[in-house]
Amino acid sequence: MNVNRAIITISDVLEYLFCPRFIYFMHCLEIPQHQEMRFKVLRGREVHEEKRSINPHYLRKKIGVVRREQNVFLASKEHCIKGIVDEVLFLDDGTAAPFEYKFAEFKEKVFRTYHNQLALHAMMIQEQFNVEVTRGYICFVRSRDHVEEVAFSEKDFERAREIVQDILEIIETGYFPKRSRSRAHCIDCCYRNICV
Repeated sequence: MNVNRAIITISDVLEYLFCPRFIYFMHCLEIPQHQEMRFKVLRGREVHEEKRSINPHYLRKKIGVVRREQNVFLASKEHCIKGIVDEVLFLDDGTAAPFEYKFAEFKEKVFRTYHNQLALHAMMIQEQFNVEVTRGYICFVRSRDHVEEVAFSEKDFERAREIVQDILEIIETGYFPKRSRSRAHCIDCCYRNICV
């Protein structure tokens, strides 16, 4: 790894997946997005804090949890990424798994954004704890805390690495990427007044 490379965050990845131009505006032009004014962001932060403080010793025995750590800071020099995972679950089969709370409803599938986020957490958990990670979990708070399992393949990890490299390319070269394919994203975008 090149020591001069930027280190991005999991939040950067989520913004990039929403629209690649977020990275350009935030990192190249240094225009803040003022997330603190968005209801879903604020409510999501509240939910994370509530879940962290309620019953901290609770173990999800149905999925084989023998130990868990909450609000774990993860970083990978190899992959140039850092972030905080809601929980790292250590399972009875000797593996570990990331566990994330989402202030969202479960709609019969796990969106690709969530899948990529969990895969990046998994890669950092493997590196930091030296343990195999084959799956992750998402708790959909607005669907009565429905928990969904996400299995990982090597292709998932390859895709996650590609996303990180794409983000680093934008930051390091000042490349102005194409906007999101979904015009619906533009409606709720804090940069819509300056994006061309």
